[in-house]
Amino acid sequence: MSLVPFDDRDGTIWMDGQLVPWRDAKLHVLTHGLHYASGVFEGERVYGGQIFKLTEHTERLHKSAEVLGFTIPYSVEEIDRACNELVAANNIDDGYVRPIAWRGSEMMGVSAQKNTIHVAIAAWEWPAYFSPEARMRGLKMRISDWARPDPRTAPVVSKAAGLYMICTMSKHKAEAEGYHDALMLDWRGYVAEATGANIFFLMEDGKLHTPEPDCFLDGITRRTVIDLAKRQGLEVVQRHIQPEEMANASEAFLTGTAVEVTPISSIGDYNFNPGRVCESLMKAYDEEVRRGSDKAALISGSAA
Repeated sequence: MSLVPFDDRDGTIWMDGQLVPWRDAKLHVLTHGLHYASGVFEGERVYGGQIFKLTEHTERLHKSAEVLGFTIPYSVEEIDRACNELVAANNIDDGYVRPIAWRGSEMMGVSAQKNTIHVAIAAWEWPAYFSPEARMRGLKMRISDWARPDPRTAPVVSKAAGLYMICTMSKHKAEAEGYHDALMLDWRGYVAEATGANIFFLMEDGKLHTPEPDCFLDGITRRTVIDLAKRQGLEVVQRHIQPEEMANASEAFLTGTAVEVTPISSIGDYNFNPGRVCESLMKAYDEEVRRGSDKAALISGSAA
C-alpha cells in the first residue's frame, strides 16, 4: 500500500489564527523548533465528529509550553474552538487532531527569547487501528535499549517534541526485529511506558498495577481507564514496578490516544493472556469515547 504524504493532502489546517489550504501550511527551514526541539504538541481522537476530552488536551498543551518557557498566544477556549472548527471544515467523523506550538525563526541559536510562538492544528480521518478481535490477540513487544530520563535532565512532565526522539528510535528497532512496539524502562530500571502509550498489568493479587508517572506523562487515556477500572470494582495500584515482576502478571495492556486500550501478548520473555479484564476495559473505553458523540447525535436528531 502506497503512503499518502502528510504534506500533500486535500483539506485545511488551522495556522496562527486562520484556516489555510493544507499544502500551504509551511514553515521556514531555520525555524527554532526544528533545530532545537522547542515545540510541544497534543494528540486527540475524534469519535462521531466529537473530540474526546478536548479541553483537557488543550490545557495540557498550555502547561507543556509553560514548562518549555514559552506562552501560547491563544487561550484554551480559542484553541478548543479552532479544533472544533477544523474538524467540521474537514468533515472528520472518526479521526485524529494534532495541535502543535513552536518557537519561530527570529533567532537561531540556543537562546531564542524573542522568537514568535506559532500554533497550528491539523486533523485527518483515522479509524481504529485494529478490530476488537484483532486487538485481543495482543501486541508483541521488546524491551527498549533506551530509558526514560531522570526528571532532572529533561522536561518529562511536558509533551515536548524532543522527548520522542528515543521513542522513534526504540520503535524502529522493535519493528525491524518483528515486534509491534517497545517497553521503555526508566533511568532507575523500573518499568515506565511504551514508546507512545502507558502500560497496565493485572497481577496475581487481582489488582491492576501501573507505573508511577514520575518521569513520563500521566496520560489522559491512562486516567480515563483508571476511572473506568474503578467503576468496575477493580483496585488500581500506582507504584514502581521492577521488570522481573512482569512474570507475576496474567494480563497486560497499553493505553493511549492512538492505541486506545490494546492488550499485550508478550514483552521479551514475559508472556500474557489477554482476557476478561482487557476485554471489559476495551469495551468500557469504546463506550466512554462514543458517549459524547452519541449524545450530540441525539440532540441533533431531536432538533431536526
